[in-house]
Order: sequence, then C-alpha cells, then structure tokens
Amino acid sequence: MKNFLYHVLAAFFGVSIALLIFVVFTLGLASSLGGEKKKAIKAGTVLEIDLSVPIAERSATGPFAALMGDKNPVGLQRYVRALEKAASDDKVVGVYIKGGVPQAGMATLETLRNALLEFKKSKKFVYAYGEIWTEKGYYLASAADSVWLYPSGMLEWNGLNANPMFVRGALDKLGIEPKVFKVGSFKSAAEMFSEKQMSPANREQIQTLLDDFWKHMLTGIAASRHLSADALDSLSSKLSVTRAQHAVKYKLVDGLRYEDEVTDRLKAASKIEKDEKLRLVSLAEYDGAQKYKESDNKIAVIFAVGEINSGEGDEDSIGSETIAKAVREAREDKEVKAVVLRVNSPGGSALASDVIGREIDLTKKQKPVIASYGDVAASGGYWISAKCDAIVSEPTTITGSIGVIGLWANTQKFFNEKLGVTFDRVYSTRNQYADIGDPNKPMSDFEAEVIQREVNHVYGDFIRRVKEGRNFPDSASVDAIAQGRVWSGIRAKEIKLVDEIGSLNTAVKLAAQKAGLADDYEFVPYPKYKSKIERLMEKLSGKAAAQLVSPEEMRVIRAVRYLLDSPSPVHARMDWDLDVR
Repeated sequence: MKNFLYHVLAAFFGVSIALLIFVVFTLGLASSLGGEKKKAIKAGTVLEIDLSVPIAERSATGPFAALMGDKNPVGLQRYVRALEKAASDDKVVGVYIKGGVPQAGMATLETLRNALLEFKKSKKFVYAYGEIWTEKGYYLASAADSVWLYPSGMLEWNGLNANPMFVRGALDKLGIEPKVFKVGSFKSAAEMFSEKQMSPANREQIQTLLDDFWKHMLTGIAASRHLSADALDSLSSKLSVTRAQHAVKYKLVDGLRYEDEVTDRLKAASKIEKDEKLRLVSLAEYDGAQKYKESDNKIAVIFAVGEINSGEGDEDSIGSETIAKAVREAREDKEVKAVVLRVNSPGGSALASDVIGREIDLTKKQKPVIASYGDVAASGGYWISAKCDAIVSEPTTITGSIGVIGLWANTQKFFNEKLGVTFDRVYSTRNQYADIGDPNKPMSDFEAEVIQREVNHVYGDFIRRVKEGRNFPDSASVDAIAQGRVWSGIRAKEIKLVDEIGSLNTAVKLAAQKAGLADDYEFVPYPKYKSKIERLMEKLSGKAAAQLVSPEEMRVIRAVRYLLDSPSPVHARMDWDLDVR
C-alpha cells in the first residue's frame, strides 16, 4: 500500500522512458561500432581541469556515457593518475584550472589539490581562472602559480556553512507520525524526521566539523598564497571581499582578466603563437591516451560508494550482495595480492553493513586489506572498514558516526483522514504482536521497548566491531568517542579511528608495502560495472522522475520515501542532508 503512489508514477513514465531508451540505444550502438578514439597529445599541450564537470569516484565510460548528461563525471583517480604521468611528459607544459562551482566533496578536492601541488614540483605552470570562485573552488585554485578572476566576477569569501533539512512539519501536515529509536546522544540522522531544527548535540558536532574544515582550508591557502591564516579569517568574518577588486586588493587573486586575455597568457606560457589554437586537453582525455604498466601482481580497489542496502548495488549505491561478491572475488584471485576498500558512504542498513564486514574479515586473514576514505566514510561506512589492517583518511573526510537508529512511521491518520482508506486486522489467538512495526497502527509502549532493545543490541555489535578492529582496550573507551558523533579526518586520527592521513594513492602504496610488492603492481577496480544498457535504463528512469520537481522538492520526496519504504528497520547511517558549502 505504501508503494502505491510510487508504482503508479513508475507506470506512467514507463512508456515514454522505454521509447527514449530505444532511441538512445540505437545511437549508442552506432557510436560503439566506431570504437573509442584516443586524443592525440601534441607538444605544447595544456591539461585542463574544468570545475563544472562533476568529480566522481569512478568515471562514466563507454559509448553511452556521453548520453547521460551534458558533462559526465570523471573519476578522481583518473585526474590524479594523469597529473602524475604529465609531470614527466615533455609534451605537457602546464595545467589550466577553469573555475566553476565544484561538484565534489571536501576530501575529493583535497586529493586533487595535493596532486596539483605534487605536479608543480615538475616546474611546469599551473594557472587558474574563473568568473566565480566559491570557497571550495578557490581552495583548489589556490594551489596554482597564478589565480585570476573575471573583472566583474566574484570570489565568495564568507566561510563555510551547512543547512540541514527537516521534514517533520511536512509529516505533520500529512498526518504521518514518525517513530525514532536511536543509540548515541550525537546520532542525529533521524532528526530530519522527528525534529524541526537541530538538537544542541547535533549543532555542536557540525560546528566543530565546519571549524576543522575551515581551519584546514585557511592553513593551506595561506601557505600557497603567502598570506596569514588569521588575516584570511578576518576577511571572511568582516565580509571584506564582496567585489572582484577586493580579491585583488587582499591578494587572494593575482589580477582581473577576461577569458581571451587568459588564453593569450596560456599561449605565451606554452610558447604558441597568438594565431595558433591553444592545445587544451582534459585530464580524462589525457589519461585515456596513456599506456600504463601491467603486472601479474594486482591490488584490488573495491569501490564502496553511496548508501548501503541489502541486495545488488551499482556505481552510485552499495549493495551488500554486489560488494560482498567483489570482496570474495578479490580474495579468491591468486593474482590479487592486497585489497584496498575505497569507502565513500554515509552508511545505511546495519545488516547489509555487517554482511560486507564479514567478507572483509575473511579476506584480511589471507591478504592485506587497507581502507581508503573519500568525502564521507561514516556509520555503516565505518562499520564495513573498521577491521581493515589500516585506515587512510583525508583530513576533510567526514567519518565516525558510530551509532544506530531505528525508523518507523504511523501512517494510520494519513490513510484514514487524507485518503479515506481504513485497515482492519485479525491475529491468530496467541499472537497479538504478529504485526509489530506495521505502519498502519499506533505502536504500543511494549512494542517500542522491544524495538529499542534491539537497536541497543545492534549498537553493541557496532561498538564491539570497532573495539576489535581498532584495538581499543574495552567497549567503554569506544563508546566515549562514538555516541553517533561525526568527526573530521583530522580529529579521527587523533582519537585513533584512522591510522594515516592521505589519499587513495597513499592506501594503495601501503597495501603494496604490506604485500611486499615494491613497485611491481597494478590496481584493478571492483566491482565490475553492469552492462551499459542496464545502467542507461536505471539512470534515465531516475532522471525523468527527477526533472518533474525541483531539487529541494526531490530532497523532501526522497526523505519521506525513505521513512515509509526503508529497506531495513535498523540503520547505521549519518545525516541524510549534511552538505558542507
């Protein structure tokens, strides 16, 4: 019953989506017959990083990729690998960062920024230009030799913020009563359903997280721009930078230029005549043109990206069956000498997390398993990786959130008063709790007590897993830093939740070292992608539905649907809507 509206909408769009898929499939098939062409890299090439292109964990590939959107996500590792290769490539003279609003998290930008700083050691130029620089974009751009801004452009410099959404008011209007169970005073994932604003504990942890990120950004920018971190902080707190001219005055940028002037500067730096065409090549195109060494020694990099649920997943979500199978395959492959679990997940189902964790435990007995954290590796994302041999995190990773919630909803009033639908029920003689958790009736105090007890039990399992995996002396010492609290990678290292600050490359090198491979290895991504047409159908159906409503409306719809149609009753998950910007 609760899926009725969803299935009606799905049926409504089914025919049009099927027709669209047929057209796209035909175009994609024609494209695939020609094969994938590699970009020719010529002398004087400048590699371009376009910040309007989303940066993902893995790249969209194949002949259908270009039909999935105007600008397809590019895998972070392709960027890093390309910059490493380009540093010693005589045909590449420099890097051009084209400004925009980065579609990437803090840790992703940290990895890319560090790769740029490493590239600069080659003495090749790095220039950055944009019409608009947000703080996150500017943090990346500040690694450049020169940063330029459009004369009437804008550099946003007013600090970081997070703006969580709460749907309790909408649920009240719908007549839906949320029932939340949790363990952990900081476990705020369900607050969007039960509250209309942040709890004091949640406000405290997010405030600390933002302060950690801001301080880290200020330190990095100050070092690159030869400025004072305190002075930079003062500029933001006083809103001193509101026009392009202010950005120049306070030395945040090196000058105001039009794009044609920047192009001329790039040509001059590339030793190309003004009437010649600038040889710009994207990092993804450059990476695709390279040949990388192969080896009989493999390091499996298992990408665990997105929300964790039972069943199958894809490149945007973690299915316990899919990831568990990938871990098994890596464990059983004799050419795979070590495993890196790349986690970029806010968590999800506690059961699904435990299924994946079991496979990690088994694999660890046979070969090294290293965890690498992306933008977020929290709650279930931490659960699946807690027992790895080592955990590597970026300083601006969001991690921790060691806590558990249970979500139920009483929809009786919604169906009775809003739709005029009623339900009756009958039990076998001695089974009055046969429908415990049924959403179409109030929950009794005894039922709530039983469910809270089970949520407590799952939290105990989580605590024990962290204690054993991270070698804490007892459960109490874990509980003291758990309680559902999120931490920055910086603080996570201080409290022993992670071992090392670094990128995916750091984790791969550590895995190779533990496996005794020296430099003789290549890394192989897992799990394998679904077929192109399967992914196309999934993406198009989601995209067609999303275009009917605004992004804000879609956030509300997704949240309410998760409450009413959750695939798991107990969740190891952090906030649904924590976006640092």
